[in-house]
Amino acid sequence: MRMPEAVRRVDRQAWREGVTSRGARLIPEETAIALTYNGGTYAVMMGTPLDLHDFAVGFSLSEGIVRSPGEIGSCEIVPLDEGVEVRMWLAPDRAARLGERRRHIAGPTGCGLCGIESITEAMRRPAPVPNGQALAPDDILAAMASLAPRQALNIETRAVHAAAFWTPGRGIVALREDVGRHNALDKLAGSLALQQVRASEGMVLLTSRVSVEMVQKAAVMGAAMVVAVSAPTALAVRMADAAGMTLAAVARADGFEVFTHPQRIAAPACAPETAYVVA
Repeated sequence: MRMPEAVRRVDRQAWREGVTSRGARLIPEETAIALTYNGGTYAVMMGTPLDLHDFAVGFSLSEGIVRSPGEIGSCEIVPLDEGVEVRMWLAPDRAARLGERRRHIAGPTGCGLCGIESITEAMRRPAPVPNGQALAPDDILAAMASLAPRQALNIETRAVHAAAFWTPGRGIVALREDVGRHNALDKLAGSLALQQVRASEGMVLLTSRVSVEMVQKAAVMGAAMVVAVSAPTALAVRMADAAGMTLAAVARADGFEVFTHPQRIAAPACAPETAYVVA
């Protein structure tokens, strides 16, 4: 059985300026992706059927199922009639721990905290992130400017999110796309872990808003700095502050806003404990 295509061409009828026309449009596929460990299903997420090995590793890390990619003994991607199954096998001790905390998640595309059984678990305080390095405002502007041209799937469809990692001197070293913003970030986390790239050595770039689970996932990655196109939620700001993470958002061609820990951004006008705009 073949893997589902990531992009589909569909017929559509357009209405613009009082005129209708028929044609076709490229749109992203949305597929049920079952993540299984040692034969048992842990989660079923809706996502784009691309970079699923990265997704499996990143999801496993962000969920705390494994501490490193090496704890996943094997990973097999199996297309099915109605989706894709990603089959992972863990060492016996890891599998035993997993059995104690199985969530049975059924996650729609926009879901980031499905299957959480308590408020305490949902509000878990992220571990402190590493110190990282200071970056200039021009670095942030250059990184965000380089993002859109690298989003191959979004250029085709205009309908997917991206998560990328940028480092000084190398630019964007990894970029992953998905119809779900959480999936895109998990895919990026998996890619960096497999490449043995430290997330504290640059900045994570997001094309989406920043909600609390995005901060939690970035903190698990060890990301010292996150920059996003859209605004954060208030809870995301509190979580980023608690983790020691620099959170910049509303990033545009003419500037951005910094909400937490501005000391990593080498701008003389930084106010240490308030949100500010670099333009």
